[in-house]
Amino acid sequence: MQQSLGVAVIGAGMAGKAHAAAYRAASTVYRPVLPPIRLVSVADVNTALGQETAARYGFERHDADWRSIVEDDAIQVVSVVVANFLHREIVEALLAAGKHVLCEKPLSDTIEDARAMAVAARAAAASGVVARIGYSYLRAPGIAFIERLIADGRLGELQHFSGRYWTDYGCRPDAPMSWRYRGPAGSGALGDVGSHLAYIAEALCGTATEVSGGRFHTAIAERPEPLGPVVGHSRGDVGEKLIPVENDDYATFNARFERCVGTIEVSRVAAGHPNTLELEIFGSRGAARWSQANPGRLEVMLLDEQDDVAGYRTVALGPAHPRYAGGWAMDAPGVGVGQNDLFVHQARAFLEEVAGIPESESLPRCASFDDGVHHMELLAAVTRSAELHGAAVPVPAA
Repeated sequence: MQQSLGVAVIGAGMAGKAHAAAYRAASTVYRPVLPPIRLVSVADVNTALGQETAARYGFERHDADWRSIVEDDAIQVVSVVVANFLHREIVEALLAAGKHVLCEKPLSDTIEDARAMAVAARAAAASGVVARIGYSYLRAPGIAFIERLIADGRLGELQHFSGRYWTDYGCRPDAPMSWRYRGPAGSGALGDVGSHLAYIAEALCGTATEVSGGRFHTAIAERPEPLGPVVGHSRGDVGEKLIPVENDDYATFNARFERCVGTIEVSRVAAGHPNTLELEIFGSRGAARWSQANPGRLEVMLLDEQDDVAGYRTVALGPAHPRYAGGWAMDAPGVGVGQNDLFVHQARAFLEEVAGIPESESLPRCASFDDGVHHMELLAAVTRSAELHGAAVPVPAA
């Protein structure tokens, strides 16, 4: 095990703050076997934002240029949390410098760049460099418990899956143009929040083999030019000039998975839904549903119940469920878990792998860049289905 690990985060926006906070807290969850974690730098071209984030989370400094991270031998671990189209250049430079990289999803805004990044990751792995992609929702105890219910047969043979991820950060026409509204078809709501539902669905239902019914819709065709930096989903001051939106506000598709079929629907213009991720899965012996609105509980229905009390029961998550015991200072039943906690567990899992802790003694590993490419190929198949007015499109084998 290394004596210490120097950590940096490239990107000081909303998700960047989540990564910075996660590294700060990673040593406080589960068994204290990590080497000392040194919080070295937060890099962002927005100097004021970068300095504020670095100070807020206890990092030693702010860098305006991400290349300073590449060149610093005191840094071994880096999260890349910037606009998707910037990922490739930064990640490839970090890997070439021998840095361990945790990249936010999706890997990039194009499948070509994602494939190139996976090639770079495989080459770096030969030198012991770890490259992983963050799929934070797979750390949710509720989703992990559904996986257990499927694996041990309590839900029976899977029949179908339904998932939706509705957000409203783009529902107002005065929300300024940003990188989120630029890029090719499928890089909007589908790439942003649909990518989360896609990997969750495959974790529960098996690998997707075919998609159909792809449909995109851009509800707000133009957005005002910002008069300053746009951070996260903030609005800020805007000018009178309107800029065309390039990608999707709404997307939906059907999928055939190894174990069942399902439907996914995502939106960034669903007024009144700031962060509504809900999923329900049905089997021959029961069903289960989970919502990010109440992530500390799960609803389960089993068909072996007596008819007069049959129906969904609410289960408060606790130490009896996966990914819970030891994961928080208070890990008692019903205390609850939130989305920020999932980033802590993700950072913890990544640091455990980098530190050389055996997989048998660690949290489940973060996903590989090859996994990231597969999920982008799934989204690309949805895009192709939309281009073909909903026709069925095969998903390349993982």
